[in-house]
Amino acid sequence: MKKISILGSTGSIGKQTLAVIESMPDRFAVAALAAGTNLDELTSQIARHRPDLVSVSTPALADDLAVRLRAAGLEKLPEIQHGPPGLIAVATHPDAAILVSAAVGVVGLEATYAAVRAGKQVALSNKEVLVAAGELVMAAARAANVDLLPVDSEHNAIHQCLRAGRPSEVKRLILTASGGPFRKTPLAQMAAATPEQALAHPNWRMGKRITIDSATLVNKGFEVIEAHWLFDIPPARIDVLIHPQSTVHSMVEFVDGSILAQLGPPDMRMPIQYALTYPERAASNHIALDLAKLRRLDFATVSTRRFPCLRLAREALKKKGAYSCVFNAADEVAVEAFLDRRLPFPGIAEVIERVLARAPRAKIASIADVLAADAEARRLAREEIANLAAKAAVV
Repeated sequence: MKKISILGSTGSIGKQTLAVIESMPDRFAVAALAAGTNLDELTSQIARHRPDLVSVSTPALADDLAVRLRAAGLEKLPEIQHGPPGLIAVATHPDAAILVSAAVGVVGLEATYAAVRAGKQVALSNKEVLVAAGELVMAAARAANVDLLPVDSEHNAIHQCLRAGRPSEVKRLILTASGGPFRKTPLAQMAAATPEQALAHPNWRMGKRITIDSATLVNKGFEVIEAHWLFDIPPARIDVLIHPQSTVHSMVEFVDGSILAQLGPPDMRMPIQYALTYPERAASNHIALDLAKLRRLDFATVSTRRFPCLRLAREALKKKGAYSCVFNAADEVAVEAFLDRRLPFPGIAEVIERVLARAPRAKIASIADVLAADAEARRLAREEIANLAAKAAVV
């Protein structure tokens, strides 16, 4: 039986990972869990899965969690840690064979990097790990002979398709994007888009930030960057197509013209299970695609006028160094401002572009370099949001 550690256990991917573990009790058990502030959910998870170690964000929350667990009548409490050291302890737990890295933002970067260096197999859902520090993390994975198995449905699909051929036979990777809620919205109306409209994703139920990133196609920019590092493919050979049905999760075109696609329902339990059981394929009785119900599969090119953030992501990757990290940090700050109604929807792209133009060129040689670039980009993003707000007030 393999034991699993999870960063971000109370989030969407974390909860679905635990559902997969519960469906395969003869194969998997929980070693350690890390969450942020959702103690209600975490308490329930601890009572059900009995991890040896848990971590929360602050000392006060750690104390509160201990009180809750005693009140729940648990005979044996897990070890409770907090903050970055707690995340690293969960990620590198000695009994864990696999780390599911599903924490949102750069908060999970240092812990995931520590797990890679410790030789843990990583099921990677946290986009920021490779977006902010792809070169650093992949070098560590090669040195430790560690597999980074993608949980994102698009990269998981590519990973599956690539098993059909040698790297030299690959012509290009094709990532699919639903197009989000604004795929057909007139451009003039997008300026007035509200958070509620942007959060109304037509196909997937996800956290707030990733849902907004889907509306701007920032998430697809992240995926281009991730695919470059995961699969060692030049950015020019990574394409994106709009596919509103979200049934073809991604494709690989080979040099002979053959295109292999992975199809499945919009259910994250499928790629999670694949990552946990790899290189095997385990039977599943809760996930299935009803081919008879497929009426059509549509594909279209991406309009960079409608989705400028995809262009900005490619520019950041082309500039190398810390710019992909800067792209991610600026987006996170801009999305928060949009959700707080301090920034209009098109302002997300505008803030990212301004921060990329202002950010100093910097190399990434350590996690400290990543965190420094991230902090500076966030500072610049807050400045640009304030500047745009001041300008709007004058108008």
